[in-house]
Amino acid sequence: MTVPNVLLSGIVGSTAYGLAHEGSDVDRLGMFAVPTEALLGLRTPRESHVSTDPDRTLHEAAKWCRLALGGNPTAMELAWLPPELYEVRTPLGDELIGLRMSFLSAKRIRDAYLGYATQQFRRLENRAPDHRTAKHARHLKRLCHQGLELYATGHLTIRLDNPDEYRAFGERVAADPSAARPLLARYETAFDETRPALPDEPDEAAVEAWLLRVRARFYTPMAA
Repeated sequence: MTVPNVLLSGIVGSTAYGLAHEGSDVDRLGMFAVPTEALLGLRTPRESHVSTDPDRTLHEAAKWCRLALGGNPTAMELAWLPPELYEVRTPLGDELIGLRMSFLSAKRIRDAYLGYATQQFRRLENRAPDHRTAKHARHLKRLCHQGLELYATGHLTIRLDNPDEYRAFGERVAADPSAARPLLARYETAFDETRPALPDEPDEAAVEAWLLRVRARFYTPMAA
């Protein structure tokens, strides 16, 4: 999959978290800019490109901004990766990393991370255990942990301190899916009892100013 104008791209998922095992897929996430004049025509350009060989997702800059402003945990990773996991970094991509706090708001981060964790829990509850049960359980615990950290400190640590703890939790839940319920309840209480380090609303003006710089960079006036 060849996509022009990639601004920022890196390795995410289990490799980034430290949860990868032999045979794990390597997931990549990135952001690109469509030529600005393409936004002015009859047909809206594709906002995402997804491939499975290799596993790679690229979102157009405006779509990524909307996802991040909503607190989307998957999109958010791109702005917080350890430096060695970035594979493409451009000046505009670096600007975005510098603006990552502008995307954050307390309610949206709480709702998004707990919401995604609850979705993982529902998947565990509503089907018989299989080879994916442990994976869903690991992600449930990770989302809770990372979401609370971001909510409480304004910082997101992608690589987990103790991956074996998450693997062990996944195995416990694989044996008994109801074992995930106390963890989710504990984090719901922790969010309620934690004073957020995040503002009530994101700084959309700063985000929009960056996006307009992207549009200016990729605008080529048509000849008369």
